[in-house]
Amino acid sequence: MNKISVVVVVKNEFKKIKRCLQSIKKNNPDEIIVVDGDSSDSTVTIAKNFTKKIFISKNSNLTRDRQIGVDRSKNEIIAMIDGDHVLKKNDLKSLLKDLKNFNFDMVQSQIQVFRISSFMNKAENDWYDLFHNTPGKKKMIGGAPAIYKKSIFKKVKFNDRITKSLEDIDFIYNLRKKNLVFGVGHTKISQDHSGRLKDYLKKFLWYGKGDGEFIKKNPSQFAKTFYHLFIRYLLIYNIKAMLNFKFNLVFFLTFQSLVRIYSMIKYLLFNLKN
Repeated sequence: MNKISVVVVVKNEFKKIKRCLQSIKKNNPDEIIVVDGDSSDSTVTIAKNFTKKIFISKNSNLTRDRQIGVDRSKNEIIAMIDGDHVLKKNDLKSLLKDLKNFNFDMVQSQIQVFRISSFMNKAENDWYDLFHNTPGKKKMIGGAPAIYKKSIFKKVKFNDRITKSLEDIDFIYNLRKKNLVFGVGHTKISQDHSGRLKDYLKKFLWYGKGDGEFIKKNPSQFAKTFYHLFIRYLLIYNIKAMLNFKFNLVFFLTFQSLVRIYSMIKYLLFNLKN
């Protein structure tokens, strides 16, 4: 198997980081790089039990920290894993197989909720199954959990001058412009999310801010982004959810759409003169 560098970007993840790094270790990667966003808890102390390659990002944001990890990776294959991800044995090998079999430059895993503890968790899991977990080429995927050919970073980098909050929107947008190929594979990796409504609200507000950051730097993408959040989420996706009898998903999609649109517009109005 090709040597794999695993980049784990974290901040204040002491409750989850041990399980995440243990699951990565089971996959026997060549190196594990932890980029910590200057955590105020014991995240770094725990991480030291699994790797010596820990880098503290003092002026931290998700997008910048992803690129820090990439720049410090020594191998030509890079896996991007977050602190709330839990891998099974051989998931890295499976992701690499997906990368090669689909002939992609980057491949994201399928995703499932690690522990379903609420209505929102269940709806999120249905969301993945209905709209994400289909192997093949995609127009938009997430930055993690995923495997990359390092060569793509000679053409496109995670650029925090465009989006500090959402690393994938700008990055994937630029991959498309460079005609690089990406999609979702057959591998499925778990993601441990809180089931509380207030935590989903916080997450969707953060997504909306990232949407706003992207549009501020790319005004021509406003109509497409608004279409995605308003028409796709509220109409097209909801119709598909209802046709599949996923009525809990209707609330999830509507809630996410409205919160992200609110947060996006708020960010744009507040930063209009800046």
